[in-house]
Amino acid sequence: MQPIFDTSLWLARKRRALARPVSGADFLMRRAAEDLADRLGAVERKFGKAAVLFCQTPAAAEVLAESGKVADIVRVEADAVFLGGRPGLLAPMETVPFEPESLDLVVSLLSLQAMNDIPGMLAQIRRALRPDGLFLGAFAGAGTLSELRESLLAAETELYGGASPRVIPFTDVRDAGALLQRAGLALPVADVETVTVRYDSLFGLIADLRAMGETSALADRSRRPGTRNLFARAAEIYAERFSDADGRVRASFSIVWLSGWAPDASQQKPLKPGSAKVSLKTILENPGLENPGER
Repeated sequence: MQPIFDTSLWLARKRRALARPVSGADFLMRRAAEDLADRLGAVERKFGKAAVLFCQTPAAAEVLAESGKVADIVRVEADAVFLGGRPGLLAPMETVPFEPESLDLVVSLLSLQAMNDIPGMLAQIRRALRPDGLFLGAFAGAGTLSELRESLLAAETELYGGASPRVIPFTDVRDAGALLQRAGLALPVADVETVTVRYDSLFGLIADLRAMGETSALADRSRRPGTRNLFARAAEIYAERFSDADGRVRASFSIVWLSGWAPDASQQKPLKPGSAKVSLKTILENPGLENPGER
C-alpha cells in the first residue's frame, strides 16, 4: 500500500513540539481527554487491563486512572520521549503489541488520523480485546482545517497556476463507522464534534499547529517550501472568507469519536428481519397501540 503519511516526519515534529512546549497549544488533547472522561463515565462497568495507544501525552491514561474504573493501565508510545520517564511500552506506530484477547479496554486519542492503515489498526485492536472489551477512540476527521485548506489552495493556484497538497486528508464520520464494522467490532458508534477556534490571523493558527506537531506530514507533500508571498496571500484570502465581525478568523477541528465492543454472546442482538409480530403500518394506523409485540 502506498503510504499517505511520512510517519517518521510526523514523529519528528511531535518530538520537536514536546521539546518546545507552548502554553495552551494542547487544547485539542485536553478537550479530547475531557470528552473521554464523559464517555467512560457513561459506561456502567469496570475494566481489568487497558491500553492507551500512541497518545503522546499522559492525558488519556490520567483520565482512566482518575475514573476508578480501570485496574491496570499500559501506555504504548512510538518513542520513549513521549513517556516522559513514566512506565510504558515502546512499539512502532500502527501496531498493537498485545496478545489476542488480553485487553478489556483500548483507548486512542488524536493519532489515528496520521496512520496509513486505519482498518488494519482497528483490526489489531479488535484482536487484542477480550470478548465484551471496549474500544474508545478520537481522531481529527473530515472538515478539520477546511478553511486553511481552501485558502492555501486558492492562494497557490492564483500565484503559481497550480497547487500542491498542504493539508492532510481526513476521514469522514460515515466511513469511520463502516471501518468499525469492517474490523468486526459490535455495537459500533461513530459521531463527530466540531470545535471552532478563533485567531487573529492565519499565522496564529499555523503557530498552534507547529506547537502541536501537526503541520503536514504527507508523503507526497511538495518539497518546495511555501514562500512568504504564498502565506501572505493565503492569510488575505483566509481573512476575506472566514473572518467574523471583529476581524478574527475561524478554524474548524472536527473530532470523530469511535466506540465499539469485541463481540460477546451476552450483548444485545438486533432482531432478525421479518421477525416483528406487528407491522409498522398497523402501528402507524393505531397510535394508541402499546407494546404491540405482547398482544
